[in-house]
Amino acid sequence: MDASGHKRWLRVVILLGAVYLVAGITFGALAGWAASNQMRITWRLAAWLTSAVALAAHIWHERFRLGNSPLTTALHASLAAALGAFGLAVAANLHAHWAASGNQRLLALALVAFPTVTAVPAFVVALVVAAFLARTRRRGYRRPS
Repeated sequence: MDASGHKRWLRVVILLGAVYLVAGITFGALAGWAASNQMRITWRLAAWLTSAVALAAHIWHERFRLGNSPLTTALHASLAAALGAFGLAVAANLHAHWAASGNQRLLALALVAFPTVTAVPAFVVALVVAAFLARTRRRGYRRPS
């Protein structure tokens, strides 16, 4: 892989990590301000949907624009998810520090736990989807026109 290809996937990982972070903070705030439990659930589902769309777009980009293998695609997609989760853990730590609240040990643990708990399922989903896409493409299936 040339240097420009390396930079391209890394930029996408950082961009999508930022998307996950902004979605988490934004939808979390909206859920916190919700007047009803139903609206709180709606905002949380919107966050999940936004993240799912970002993951799907990342898998598509890695497979069809960059031509990466399913394993590389899954690694890059899970790295972006872990980066976003790490950003959320940092934001939680900063918020707790500014508000002088929270359990500092748990918040420190979150810096490792959030990315791990997020990256593992993202890796599995991305690997399965990318492998499926690679297999259907090899068999000659085409999008209907």
